[in-house]
Amino acid sequence: MKYNFQEIEKKWNTYWKKHKTFHIKENKKNKYYILNMFPYPSGSGLHVGHCLGYIASDIYARYKRGKGFNVLHPIGFDSFGLPAEQYAIQTGKNPKKTSYENEVRYQKQINNIGISFDWSRKLSTRNPLYYKWTQWMFIEIFNSWYDKNEDKAKSIGLLIKEFENNGNYLTKAYTSYIKKFDSKTWKKYNKYEKEKILQNYRLAFLFDSIVNWCPELNTVLANEEVNNGKSIRGGFSVYKKKMLQWNIRVSAYSKRLINGLNTIKCSKSLKKIQSNWIGKSKICTIIAEIANNNIKLEIPIYYPELIFGITFIVLSKNHFLSKKINSLCNKQTLINNNILYKKFLNTSSDIGILTDNYILHPITKKCIPIFISDFFYSKNELHVIKAGIPEHEKDSMFFSKIFNLETIPVLKVINKNEFCINSLFINKLNRYEARKKILKFIVEKQIGKIKTYYKLRDAIFSRQRYWGEPIPIYFKNKIPISIPKKKLPIILPVIKNYYPKDGKSALQRAKNWAWDETKKKIVSNNLIDYKNIFPIETSTMPSWAGSSWYFLRYMDVHNNKFFLDAKKEKYWKNVDLYIGGAEHGTGHLIYARFWNKFLKDRGWINEEEPFKKILNQGMILSYSAIILKVIGKRIFVSYELKEKKKDLFTYQEMYIDISFIKENNQLNIDKFKKYNNEFMHASFLMEKGVFLCKRKLEKMSKSKFNVINPDHIYYKYGSDVFRMYEMFLGPINQSKSWNEEKIIGVKNFINKFWKLYHINGNFNVCKDPPTFKEMQILHSFIKDIDNKIKKFSFNTCISSFMIIVNKLIKIKCNKEKILEPLVKLISPFAPYIAEELWNKLGKKKSIVYSYIPTYNSKYIEKKVKYIIMFNGKLKFIKNFNSKYSIDEIKNIVLNDYEIKNLLKKKKLKKLIIIPKKIINILY
Repeated sequence: MKYNFQEIEKKWNTYWKKHKTFHIKENKKNKYYILNMFPYPSGSGLHVGHCLGYIASDIYARYKRGKGFNVLHPIGFDSFGLPAEQYAIQTGKNPKKTSYENEVRYQKQINNIGISFDWSRKLSTRNPLYYKWTQWMFIEIFNSWYDKNEDKAKSIGLLIKEFENNGNYLTKAYTSYIKKFDSKTWKKYNKYEKEKILQNYRLAFLFDSIVNWCPELNTVLANEEVNNGKSIRGGFSVYKKKMLQWNIRVSAYSKRLINGLNTIKCSKSLKKIQSNWIGKSKICTIIAEIANNNIKLEIPIYYPELIFGITFIVLSKNHFLSKKINSLCNKQTLINNNILYKKFLNTSSDIGILTDNYILHPITKKCIPIFISDFFYSKNELHVIKAGIPEHEKDSMFFSKIFNLETIPVLKVINKNEFCINSLFINKLNRYEARKKILKFIVEKQIGKIKTYYKLRDAIFSRQRYWGEPIPIYFKNKIPISIPKKKLPIILPVIKNYYPKDGKSALQRAKNWAWDETKKKIVSNNLIDYKNIFPIETSTMPSWAGSSWYFLRYMDVHNNKFFLDAKKEKYWKNVDLYIGGAEHGTGHLIYARFWNKFLKDRGWINEEEPFKKILNQGMILSYSAIILKVIGKRIFVSYELKEKKKDLFTYQEMYIDISFIKENNQLNIDKFKKYNNEFMHASFLMEKGVFLCKRKLEKMSKSKFNVINPDHIYYKYGSDVFRMYEMFLGPINQSKSWNEEKIIGVKNFINKFWKLYHINGNFNVCKDPPTFKEMQILHSFIKDIDNKIKKFSFNTCISSFMIIVNKLIKIKCNKEKILEPLVKLISPFAPYIAEELWNKLGKKKSIVYSYIPTYNSKYIEKKVKYIIMFNGKLKFIKNFNSKYSIDEIKNIVLNDYEIKNLLKKKKLKKLIIIPKKIINILY
């Protein structure tokens, strides 16, 4: 009987679905929660790079089930956000429709590779029943502040009570830029004035932010969505722009985000990425006087050795001295300078002004101009004041050009470690020594101090696009007020023309997007009277809003009364293993950890950190295809003509789909034109009728059009072959190249494994007792596989399976007590063939319900570690059977493939063996 994977896979997919094999509930077993990072359902579907993480998580989930754990292994879709909206725009469809279609496609593809997800817990961020709770959480964030005395978030109502009682409790907790007042003053303020003060404390607040603005995408982009001044999606130009935006005060959690890393098991590189992003550092602050005034400023400076390069100071508009300094200035000077500022930035926004005030440099006593601007302001304490050092800072250099300010080079590199520091008392020291000496001088002379700061910036929360969660806020006399929580969700309205235009959100064109405060419902915009009916916020939330807490919802996905039942949260606690790409190591992981800590502060969950262990999967690499396009024209140039035509044309490189490539890197021009209507009449310059493309090995990505769809792989070879080949490519955490030609080896192995249980096409497993040698082979393998799975060394697991199958074929072993445990062991890797063989072995239930076998130590050969050295230099370590004689070890060493490969053509002079310690190979 031939292994017919098409019939077998169809059979077991139907069985798993019918019997709800992977649906789980809370029980008395120990829990294990394994989760893949939230996928967004793109129009092109899954590619083999996505499958890498899903297969790895599935192997471990099946393994933990086999170890007796109650495994939560859910999946859902991050279906809001820019990628989904852009795909909808390209296809001319509504994103609601395209997102649903793409989710259906993803689910089918995932099921076809046998991933044991609990689909009963599927969620989607676009579902109002889900984003109802995202909106609820935003309202709670808006109505919270961070108490620095207790280092936790609290209700804003408690803060208001403090203000009514003089606010003495807050004195030690906040810096001087927050305005101080007594209870009598607070009570005199009107609602607008009170809210203006509260905005300095709320965890969700409005602020005139300098944002990354992309005109082509018509939206604000987060820093991680921009690379070298271009949008990650589309490669469009991105500019700085001032806009009133919602912000989340993530920076308040900087200390806890840093400290929490100590409790997470993950790679050193991931911890380093997080640490660098949060940026804990000891900062020097210098104290400088304002000229002809008694006012002193405390100014942070990251690199004290650059203190002599300061040529200007910038105060944010939120700084407590800004108004006072502004009032001392010559008004005409301010107007003239502001016009200059606007002209330089090509904007009408009132971004910044040059004042008539100066500070005295604390060492040189030189006059340094003071600006008032939010150019450097990032909503945390460190950036309410900025020392400009234009010669050594990119942003400072940009700012200095506006007013043609002086730049002072401080560092001159002499060699890798030595610098010339231009100062009164330091020269030819390395940078560390210079910093140490200047810090000592600053502290001793009492012109500054050392403080702990974090560079983590608050997160901009507004997006000027349609496809996102509506922000549940309406504006009453310019005061933001939250929609009553009982009226959630505020459902995203259906809009035919949802394209953003001229920097305006699609919701600004919605006909019914006003809040009736009396009737507590959404009504027509035409009814807005600013008495009972008010405008609703027209920006939507960023895509990370929904993905910052989805791991909690999986624990209790069908609860309509609250986002998570306390008993279920107590059982599942947090994610035991979180698998995803390292590209999410900054934005998503920081936001999710922040969100979790906030919910804990307010008492809704119990765990400080959402993830116990994080495993970053490596990338699948694939050859992309690039063609040359003449800038501004519909002319394409064959790559070998690049140098010949460089005097005639200016090129840009353009990625194209690898499906357009024929043999020998030739472009299929007809196919390319047919797919791209805009280039139907384009010209193609080439020689001898051949148009060549450039090929480049890089990350498999939809943006690079170099993806391999898994569908044809598992239709051609079977899902078990596809799963095992993906794991066989290399270590899970490393990058590896996709090469379909090498998949034949895994296909041959699966056929061998099938034949191990069959003779002449008939199932043939006997009940004869196994020999001691056979038991040794099995139990050594059980121990080996168990250790490798625990280390996530799935590629070496595949190698071990190949080795044991060859051993068992060689000794013609078909005994049930050997082959039955072998089926259990392979089931996490190749579930379809395992289920079929398990059924043939007479088992009624799915193999999922069986336990992974454990090894018996009496069958395990005791090993001795030997250090293998070549001419006295350590190369590697090998294990030998403790019963082997010196001659036996010598024979094994001389025939070992690794050792023979290292020796190659070198002549072996001597082999020294120190029993149970060292083998030294001299050549």
